Amino acid sequence: MNRAARGSLEGVDVVVLVMTADGWRDEDDAALSLVQGVECPVVLAINKVDQLENRATLLPLMDTSARHRPFTAIVPLSARTGENVPELERLLVSLIPEQPPLYDPDQLTDRSERFLAAEFVREQVFRAIGQEVPYSVAVEISEFRVEPKHTHIEAVIWVEKEGQKAIVIGAKGEQLKKIGRAARLEIQKALGRKVWLGLWVKVREGWADDARVLKSLGYAEDE
Repeated sequence: MNRAARGSLEGVDVVVLVMTADGWRDEDDAALSLVQGVECPVVLAINKVDQLENRATLLPLMDTSARHRPFTAIVPLSARTGENVPELERLLVSLIPEQPPLYDPDQLTDRSERFLAAEFVREQVFRAIGQEVPYSVAVEISEFRVEPKHTHIEAVIWVEKEGQKAIVIGAKGEQLKKIGRAARLEIQKALGRKVWLGLWVKVREGWADDARVLKSLGYAEDE
């Protein structure tokens, strides 16, 4: 997965490096090392400023961050409250060169309906249990069949540990039912037709470290 993330830096117009307002961590240094060689503008977004007990610590953090690298800009913000998010959006628009459209104006995405369905399920998993199972969930569509009156979808939610499986399913399966209901409604809106959605939870240790698995799940491009 880290290799896939590094590969995404090729050919981009601007990079946004995100850290939290509680200070630099080892993982921030690791992310910073990935962008040290890029030639495009690099913007540092300091997120979760709404959680700071003392806003006075923000300026020293910004000063310390500026010594790590000459960032094009440093933007403190809160994704939760929306504070300074419009400012970041305007900054990025100003940094991105205008290019001819790559796709038709009415084309919303270049991803397949199968991939979108998987991402809608994964989104609802994160919304429901993002704190308990961070970054350890993948979704694979095992069946996608268009029927005359509805689309039949079956999906496997992959986790890395048995304990995570229990969390996703929840007591008497209630958590999984909640995830399924919310995902089904989102998929129906995206596809514009009724959807039958079946979900299963399975364990696959180390899926994030297996390039073949990432490719099969749609998280890595063909070389």
